[in-house]
Amino acid sequence: MNYNKKLSDFIRVDVPTELSNDKRKTKNLKRYWNQLSKCQRSFIFSILAILLLTAFYLVSGERQLAMLNGENVRIKYTSRNTGDSSRDSHFNSVPTVDDIVQQNQGLEEPGGAEVDNTVNRNQVLLPPRTQHRFSGPTTSRQKAVVKAFKHAWKGYKQYAWGHDNLKPISEGYSDWFGLGLTIVDSLDTIFIMGLKEEFKEARDWVKNELNFDIDKDVNLFEVTIRVLGGLLSIYHFSKDEMFLEKAVDLADRLLPSFDSESGIPFSDINLRTRKPHAPKWSPDSSTSEVSTIQLEFRDLSRATGDPKYEIAVDKVSRLLHKLEKKDGLVPIFINANTGQFRSYASITLGARGDSYYEYLLKQWIQTGKSIDYLKDDFIESIDGIEKHLLRVSVPKGYTFIGELLGGGRDFKPKMDHLTCYLPGTLALGVHNGLPKKHLRLANDLMKTCYQTYVQQPTFLAPEITYFNIQGENPNDLHVKSNDAHNLLRPEFIESLWYMYQFTNDSTYQEWGWKIFQAFEKYTKVVNGYTSIGNVKNTANVRPRDMMESFFLSETLKYLYLLFSDDPKLLNLDEYVINSEAHPLPIHLS
Repeated sequence: MNYNKKLSDFIRVDVPTELSNDKRKTKNLKRYWNQLSKCQRSFIFSILAILLLTAFYLVSGERQLAMLNGENVRIKYTSRNTGDSSRDSHFNSVPTVDDIVQQNQGLEEPGGAEVDNTVNRNQVLLPPRTQHRFSGPTTSRQKAVVKAFKHAWKGYKQYAWGHDNLKPISEGYSDWFGLGLTIVDSLDTIFIMGLKEEFKEARDWVKNELNFDIDKDVNLFEVTIRVLGGLLSIYHFSKDEMFLEKAVDLADRLLPSFDSESGIPFSDINLRTRKPHAPKWSPDSSTSEVSTIQLEFRDLSRATGDPKYEIAVDKVSRLLHKLEKKDGLVPIFINANTGQFRSYASITLGARGDSYYEYLLKQWIQTGKSIDYLKDDFIESIDGIEKHLLRVSVPKGYTFIGELLGGGRDFKPKMDHLTCYLPGTLALGVHNGLPKKHLRLANDLMKTCYQTYVQQPTFLAPEITYFNIQGENPNDLHVKSNDAHNLLRPEFIESLWYMYQFTNDSTYQEWGWKIFQAFEKYTKVVNGYTSIGNVKNTANVRPRDMMESFFLSETLKYLYLLFSDDPKLLNLDEYVINSEAHPLPIHLS
């Protein structure tokens, strides 16, 4: 071997230190590993497995994590009809009833559309998820309401299960749409009350039996506020995607109602054929019906990421906004083809007009107070009410809201019980920054609505009350025989809850308790509760053999909330309540 070669005959190769030490490090690591005990090795394997699983869930749940951290996550619009397998697999991941009821898991708030007073067709904004827990009744009065609910539920389950309404006296049922209205309408009430067994049987029925592919004409408004609203509310509370799937199926069948020449929806639609039409009794839709579907369809867009539902109802709101009104007041009929109000239709805050005003305010709140014309229209309408509809009775001076007939020419001193929702809505507006004078009006109306109960021997209000404004008789109010029925309605109890929430005045709880006792005394029967035909005669209330779904959905729910010792049991800074008492989340925008 020649050891005399010149240095220049060799090629220099620089090897990085870290590479040159690789073998040595590998040997050292192997030696250290062999020196570990079996217990130590198992521990290290466990730590690595946990880290890997954590990384997997963080990646797969990126959107959920962002929502929990309060980030605004934007997702591209994806139609649910495109067969997105990842979305479908997520729908199959359903929590158990024990998870839902025993742990009282809260709700996942879906997002709000990007809004600069318009709905973005391509993107939906998702706000943070919030959690809420319901622990069941904590006061004796709440327990009494839960007992009443269980009594009504038992009768419904025994004689009307799967049907719309119970006929408790004849031990039968009444079907309106054939959609199990009482079950779907009651789901969130059951959840709020913490009734595990009732929730399980109701959820199982919805999952296995609720079918929208039926050859049946339904009313767009009623099905939206009761069924769609009920499904969305319980979806948010339970996080059970099965409810959202059902809501999407229903909404897709209802959407063709908006395919009119004007964009104002037809009042009725066949769920199977998806063919909409005007009601059989009129060419027009009720103004309240076409304007009281927005909360539900807006919420569905936020829950699914599909803006088509919100686009449809947003268009309706904008069309109504542009129509000529009487100082913010609207006639009670509108034509879907022309998009115009019916000439000389009545103006009222009772039937066919009431919830138009309610949803102006609540849409504004639901969308993060981002759509100003809704707030402006609401404020203008209250000014219009004070100018045209507000009167004071004689001799005691009860403030009430009457009606304008013949397109606003003639005043009628008549107030529906439905109108007694308004004090609570006014208080909600003041809570959200609207003029404080609205609270004075709310207080005056509360006293009047309460008198419609107090002045009846049964302590139950009639459907309609007339007021004395010209001294034609010695009493401030009177009730006609045809108007003396009580349908177990919730409107005044709803206002009692709102007023109690914002004032903490226990007087409202005492009023509610007296009304509840009257329900117990005069409407409770062996198999549930029944509407009655005559609140003016304790000896003959004339039971009507009907328990509407709203008794469980609204009346008992509001009573339960009213009697709570927790003012945040249902936080009105987090939820907006639809016209059927179904809580829906308030969105960031």
